[in-house]
Amino acid sequence: MSVEDRVETTRDVVDLLLGQHMQIRDLFLEVLSSTGQRRRDVFTRLVRLLAVHETAEEEIVHPMARQAIAGGDAVVDDRLAEEREAKEVLSRLEELSPDSEEFEHLLEGLRMSVLEHASHEEQYEFRYLRQHYPAERLRTLAGMVRAAEKTAPTHPHPGVETATENLATGPVLAVFDRAKDAIRRATSNES
Repeated sequence: MSVEDRVETTRDVVDLLLGQHMQIRDLFLEVLSSTGQRRRDVFTRLVRLLAVHETAEEEIVHPMARQAIAGGDAVVDDRLAEEREAKEVLSRLEELSPDSEEFEHLLEGLRMSVLEHASHEEQYEFRYLRQHYPAERLRTLAGMVRAAEKTAPTHPHPGVETATENLATGPVLAVFDRAKDAIRRATSNES
């Protein structure tokens, strides 16, 4: 077993998601500081990470939070509303040229919303998961999140925010998204 594998099996779901929140913060800054093809490439990575990250949270983390937290339904419903708004903006951004002023303006607004959303998850969900679930269960959940991310859609789909919706439509959307990604890569390599 490699060092990376040992780290992955010892990380719990909260550590995994906190690490992804840091990656998301970094990618936003990288997109904002880039131009041209570099900006397009980094934005593509950001979109993919946000899409798979949110899908996994919606399938695994939010249902656990609903059970573990007093008032968990309201907490999770608020996060889902934030996620839907972010998906709507992200979908709009995918339609724009990354070098346009509108793109930059929308991206900065999205960045602020996503950072606030991440802070809410950390404050209102993650800390309670650690209080209510044993360490072994949290490590198991990390593996479940990684598995969910491997089959998650790679683009935002506003209106698909619950575990039920993700499990019902997610696999079809993921196949569609991955085919779209492959076509985009192939056509960009031809250019």
